[in-house]
Amino acid sequence: MAGAPKFPPATPFELERYLGTWYEIARLPNSFEKGLTHVTATYSLRDDGKVNVLNQGRLDGDTSAIVGKAKIAGDSAAGHLKVSFFWIFYSDYIVVEVDSSYTHALVAGGSHKYLWILARAPMLDPAVCDRLVARAAALGFNTGQLYFTPQN
Repeated sequence: MAGAPKFPPATPFELERYLGTWYEIARLPNSFEKGLTHVTATYSLRDDGKVNVLNQGRLDGDTSAIVGKAKIAGDSAAGHLKVSFFWIFYSDYIVVEVDSSYTHALVAGGSHKYLWILARAPMLDPAVCDRLVARAAALGFNTGQLYFTPQN
């Protein structure tokens, strides 16, 4: 059984509605996305019940991509997943908030080092983005460090 996530996951959460492509609107800087622009994450169901994760972005004009896998951690009605890009090492992927139409989401890792604002379109309404940034700040994230990912 998975341990309790550090941040409260969205409930109810419907994995099937979360599948598809998400555009990265903003992120806290991290080593594995250094220099990437035009970042997307595409989620699809695998035959084994896990989720295929395809992260793509541009680096110096070239496309960079990595494929991983995810699985539900704990309660399937909550937005807590475990994601792996490196063999058997899984990390928390916590959908802290997703709107009822599944058009934007606030996602955290297992610590205050990892945070993403995602949307189904390359642009997000500034008022919605501001609200998600405020929510992240209330959770203790250093939102002054957010990098707003170029998508145009």
